[in-house]
Amino acid sequence: MANGVKAAWAAGKPVVNGWLAIPNGFTAEVMAQAGWDSLTVDIQHGVQDYMSMVTCFQGMQPHGVTPMVRVPWNEPGIIGKCLDGGAKGIICPMVNTESEARALVSYCRYPPKGARSFGPIRSGIYGAAADTNAANDDVLVIPMIETKTALDNLEAIVAVPGVDAIYIGPSDLSLSLGMAPLQDRQEPEFLAVLDRIRNTAQAAGVKVGIHTMTGAYSKQMFERGFNLATIMNDSGLMLTAARAQVAIAKG
Repeated sequence: MANGVKAAWAAGKPVVNGWLAIPNGFTAEVMAQAGWDSLTVDIQHGVQDYMSMVTCFQGMQPHGVTPMVRVPWNEPGIIGKCLDGGAKGIICPMVNTESEARALVSYCRYPPKGARSFGPIRSGIYGAAADTNAANDDVLVIPMIETKTALDNLEAIVAVPGVDAIYIGPSDLSLSLGMAPLQDRQEPEFLAVLDRIRNTAQAAGVKVGIHTMTGAYSKQMFERGFNLATIMNDSGLMLTAARAQVAIAKG
């Protein structure tokens, strides 16, 4: 199955991304029918692990959404396993320098473009397992920009060959800039930082994504020219909807 996120971007369309923190295939199966373009399994801050990631991929697979992963760290072992498990995109936290971005690309690409080890045990079932060039072209490499250091090195990071997009983590970026770790910020000075990131990345031909808490803020980011936005996560959406209905019932 082709990478639907890449296809959407090639067609000039923004991508609405879902986020899976719950380690359950049925939850992923339900989320996959909500209209998301892609679903990202979070094995950094969620309660997911590698096996629950695979189960989530199995739950979402019949429904056409693109499976992605936020890995715990910029480390080749877990990145390779996630790709072998079927991830079409790797979102990697705390990429702060050009050298870290180059390392991330190398972990996601087979030689000669990288150093990924060959063994696509699950992903190979669903594509041409021996076609490493096709795999290199298919996988999205997405470093997270979430520190002042990353901002200082942004031009060099987005210039790294093989970086397809960057992903803004607003909470950690806020902390790094001396602000409270909040999302969906409207302060003009923070929006200016977001615009600078967007402009710098897109000038280098790199797409830009961001984590949000609401569909309204995601729409606002699309209107500002962002290419991908994530709306909260499965556990947060469930709790928000449940609280709202309980509040109505209790009057």
